[in-house]
Amino acid sequence: MARRDGSDFPGELEQMLMLAALQLDDEAYGAAMANLLEDRVGRRVSRGSIYVTLDRLEAKGLIRSRMSEPRAERGGRPRRLIEVTADGVAQLRRSREALETLWHGLESVARG
Repeated sequence: MARRDGSDFPGELEQMLMLAALQLDDEAYGAAMANLLEDRVGRRVSRGSIYVTLDRLEAKGLIRSRMSEPRAERGGRPRRLIEVTADGVAQLRRSREALETLWHGLESVARG
């Protein structure tokens, strides 16, 4: 659902990938992001889903990517390194604030 100001909240996988990229910093690339999501939150995501979502985030201006130098351990292939933009961080903050607002008053539910 679009907000009145015309911006959308990022979807769940979009948020998770941006947060993973922020966690990984200079080592944010598809396989590392997939491993982080699986290790930390138990979410297994196919490489195809990751790259489709990264393409969408880049088209929205929420991330930017660049190719690393070729890497011998990858058969001379470079990695696609991911960086979250200032707009991406702002979207994450707005999304977090919205969720916190909705959770307000539901502490008994949140604790289970």
